[in-house]
This record gives sequence, C-alpha cells and structure tokens, in this order.
Amino acid sequence: MKFRSTVLATFLATAALAVAAQASAAGCSYPKAPDKIPDGTTASKEEMIAGMKAMRAYNDLIKQYTDCLKSEHDEQIGKIDPSLAQDKKDAQKAELDKVLAQKNDAAVDEAQAVTGHFNDQIHAYNDKHKS
Repeated sequence: MKFRSTVLATFLATAALAVAAQASAAGCSYPKAPDKIPDGTTASKEEMIAGMKAMRAYNDLIKQYTDCLKSEHDEQIGKIDPSLAQDKKDAQKAELDKVLAQKNDAAVDEAQAVTGHFNDQIHAYNDKHKS
C-alpha cells in the first residue's frame, strides 16, 4: 500500500507542475477535480490518506488558477487604451472585473463542493471506524 501512495503522490505532484506550466504558457487552465473520491464507508485508511493528498493537490491547483486569473486580469487592465474616454475605460475595466469574478467564483464554488463531498466521506470513514 505504501508504494501505491508514493506513486499517487508522485503523479499528483507531476500533474500539478504540468498544470502550472500550462497555465503560465497559455493563459489560465481550469483545474480538474480529482477523478475519484474514496467512499468513506468502504475505503481503507491508505485510500483515505491518498484522497486527502489528492484534495490538497487540487486545492493548491485552485489557488494557482485563481492567482493566475488575477494576474491575467491585471495584465488586461494594463492594456486598456489610455486615450479612450474615461467612461469607455471604466466600461472595459468593469467587463474585465465581471469576467474575473465569474471565473473565480465558479472555481471556488466547485472546489468547495468537491471538498464538502470529501469531508462527508471523512465523516463516514470516522463513523465506521469508531472504537
């Protein structure tokens, strides 16, 4: 079981680096939630620990994504034509702010939902293994 956990941790670290490199190379890439969240009623301790590590990696990717969105947003704001009338500059900035908020909120909402589901599985695991 230790080998499987080590392989999973290595895979997740590699995936995180790949996503981070891709995000910096071509805009911000939306992180994918873990494919499988262990079922707390049937999972082993090792599977729950691997699930926890996958969730930590996913949450790190969400943080990188939202940071990337903010950087991309700030860069786009800096490209607004300064010769435009103030109302047009304000309208462009408002649109960029709106897009940032929508993308950020969608990522955070999904991360909270996935994390909530995993937390439910932790509770199920703990309930099953009470002494």
